[in-house]
Amino acid sequence: QVQLVESGGGLVQPGGSLRLSCAASGSIFRINAMGWYRQAPGKQREWVADIASGGSTNYADSVKGRFTISRDNAKNTVYLQMNSLKPEDTAVYYCKMVIVRSPYWGQGTQVTVSS
Repeated sequence: QVQLVESGGGLVQPGGSLRLSCAASGSIFRINAMGWYRQAPGKQREWVADIASGGSTNYADSVKGRFTISRDNAKNTVYLQMNSLKPEDTAVYYCKMVIVRSPYWGQGTQVTVSS
């Protein structure tokens, strides 16, 4: 059984920063890709960023230059550093990990950007 637990969400003013974390626990043999998605109210879930096992990263155009994804393989953890936050970044953020070949999702953490 694999469990992903996210943390780090909250309320922040426009222009502020937050760092999300997602740690995996349980029967983990190998984690391949790790990534972050988000879902705003009334919208479909959208991809934000991902990082391969070798460290290569990809970002959605809407967050490029503001968000940074990283991973700590020893801790089975993926991070999302979010800077210069905008109100349109408000959403529930979900982490996803591909363990061997199976996808696992976190429960989601709320990020609200508002003055």
